[in-house]
Amino acid sequence: MSLDDTIERLPLKSFTEKAYLDYAMYVILDRALPHLADGLKPVQRRIVYAMSELGLAAGNKPKKSARTVGDVIGKFHPHGDSACYEAMVLMAQGFSYRYPLIDGQGNWGSADDPKSFAAMRYTEARLSRFAELLLAELGQGTVDFGPNFDGTLNEPHLLPARLPHILLNGGHGIAVGMATDIPPHNLREVAAATLALLDDPDTDLEALCRLLPAPDFPTGCDIITPRAELQDLYRSGHGSVRARARYELDDGDIIITTLPHQVSGARVLEQIAAQMQAKKLPWLEDLRDESDHENPTRLVLVPRSRRIDVDALMGHLFATTDLEKSYRVNLNCIGLDGRPGVRDLRGLLLEWLEFRTVTVRRRLQHRLDRVLERLHILDGLLIAFLNIDEVIAIIRFEDRPKPVLMERFGLTDTQAEAILELKLRHLARLEETRLQGERDTLGAERDSLQATLGSDALLRGLIRGEIEADAEKYGDARRCLLVERGAARPLAEADLTPSEPVTVVLSGHGWVRLAKGHDIDPQGLTYRSGDGFLAAARGRSNQQAVFLDSTGRAYTLPVHTLPSARGHGEPLSGRLTLEAGARALHVVLGEPAERYLLASDAGYGFLTPLESLISRQRAGKTVLTVPAGALPLAPLPAHGDDTLRLACASTAGRLLVFPLDELPQLPRGKGVKLLGIPGRLIASGEEKLAAVTVLPPGAGLKVWSGGRHLTLKGSDLDAYAGHRADRGKPLPRGFARVRELSVEN
Repeated sequence: MSLDDTIERLPLKSFTEKAYLDYAMYVILDRALPHLADGLKPVQRRIVYAMSELGLAAGNKPKKSARTVGDVIGKFHPHGDSACYEAMVLMAQGFSYRYPLIDGQGNWGSADDPKSFAAMRYTEARLSRFAELLLAELGQGTVDFGPNFDGTLNEPHLLPARLPHILLNGGHGIAVGMATDIPPHNLREVAAATLALLDDPDTDLEALCRLLPAPDFPTGCDIITPRAELQDLYRSGHGSVRARARYELDDGDIIITTLPHQVSGARVLEQIAAQMQAKKLPWLEDLRDESDHENPTRLVLVPRSRRIDVDALMGHLFATTDLEKSYRVNLNCIGLDGRPGVRDLRGLLLEWLEFRTVTVRRRLQHRLDRVLERLHILDGLLIAFLNIDEVIAIIRFEDRPKPVLMERFGLTDTQAEAILELKLRHLARLEETRLQGERDTLGAERDSLQATLGSDALLRGLIRGEIEADAEKYGDARRCLLVERGAARPLAEADLTPSEPVTVVLSGHGWVRLAKGHDIDPQGLTYRSGDGFLAAARGRSNQQAVFLDSTGRAYTLPVHTLPSARGHGEPLSGRLTLEAGARALHVVLGEPAERYLLASDAGYGFLTPLESLISRQRAGKTVLTVPAGALPLAPLPAHGDDTLRLACASTAGRLLVFPLDELPQLPRGKGVKLLGIPGRLIASGEEKLAAVTVLPPGAGLKVWSGGRHLTLKGSDLDAYAGHRADRGKPLPRGFARVRELSVEN
């Protein structure tokens, strides 16, 4: 035979496909997904079983975790010790497991840092009392055993869970092509829903959700997902649950008392502090972590003032930090048929009840077999006591007494063997009485077991009683409250910033600064050498500052982020991207809905709300189309009704007053002609629009030319009235070069 004949040849496609599928099935069935019956992954099941074999019951003395891990990986789970220990730690953390399976002593991590647990050589562990729900019936024939990885020992394929543990502690895992995310639930609620299906398998999902309304996380929090969405989640087997921290007020301070599951308090404080350092959360003055053993979660937020809206502030924090968290839910587990699948709540509980019914039936049958075996032996022993002298004689004088006893008294091999193994001390008269009593007791138990096994109603009643007893013994109150809330939304920066009077000052070289109050003199501030005052605007610190450059582009900066006026400020070019050759000319502060007049000295303009000028882009946006050689005039507030009038004056000393409602409201553009200046004069630069102002009803107009001014009121002002785009009328001699128009009250 040649070497080629001993080599198996397979197409690469077939080999890789089989190898991948084998690996995928191993990951799915033997590593990542929990089983519906006991809710455990293989490594978790082996840890619990190994600890029970080591005698680490809840009432016994704990042993070093390294001892447990060594037994697990040496006997049942030949994988890394660190991964095995991490799985063990998870089952001992009260903030990770709703009902911990392991009672740990030592450092097992904290909610702030679950990975901060000590090494396995330092910690000790034993099983918790809750683990009895998984192990109490293990030695009663309830589950199948199989060989371990090397065939030297047997291990259980499943643990005989007395409650749906798959829902109690949940589970998370990522397999090949699928994942599972099962949240924890409250034991009493799960038991109630299970009993409802036990009594009536046709119970609908709506009725089950009244008994089991939502998950119940170990750390306690508020579940804000609407009940309708939760019901859809349990109907489809997948969805999401939103949880929110709980807080209370204490002498003006905000005290966070519970956090969502797997959320670190230190991480939350870092997130809030980062916003405070970035000046995005000025409502808060201080943060403190006062958590201790008595108060595991106590985060203190100190507001700057008692006047702030606490609900609005917390809504912002819920939206921007881990104080509100969404959890993915995917009820995917391995079913009784050995196949993974996503199940709805009703189907999952019905399938578990099927497992529980089989488990209880196997337990009862196992006990019945033991009772029948003992009764059989007792019958033989009582025959021996009734004929004790003859039995003794046969044993003394026969070479092979066993077959003689069997033939003489009609005994079976088992009965004869039991008689031969009797000790002399058991031949006392009282022993016969004890055996009679034991036979009567076991006879009654046999009748009860046979009746229960023969009646579905009695079997269901037994299961019901055990579930009720376990729920009473191990159950507790719900920790997570169901409080329906909409998803939190972050507040705008303007809402978070205190509203204080401020003045924004712009210099000729484009430097900007912020002064508190409205009573400062912008021209009296100190400026850098060669620089000077250009423009100023008064407003509130929670508004947006809009800058208009020489090309008609508008730029926006939050007012509270501007540098203080105690210095020279900062150049706008450091925060904004101005076009080459452009320079900032004007600054505006106001409310977004307020109306403003935009105009250029070419004589065109229009009305627009301030929000049309606001831009989130560093490069701004074009708002006013400015003809070549022209410049924008300072934007004018135009708040009021249709009785407002607009006064326009040209550099040639012509004045026009017309109703403001003759102007259109536009989001952007060149606008319409305000004052009828001939185009040739504008093109040559001989005449331009010098100034404009908005006149309230009954107000007068003050015209400035050089250091002189002219006041026009009543009929004098009406003499210049007309319609938009009229040429206007000449002003008196000496006011040919208008510098400014202002309102005279």
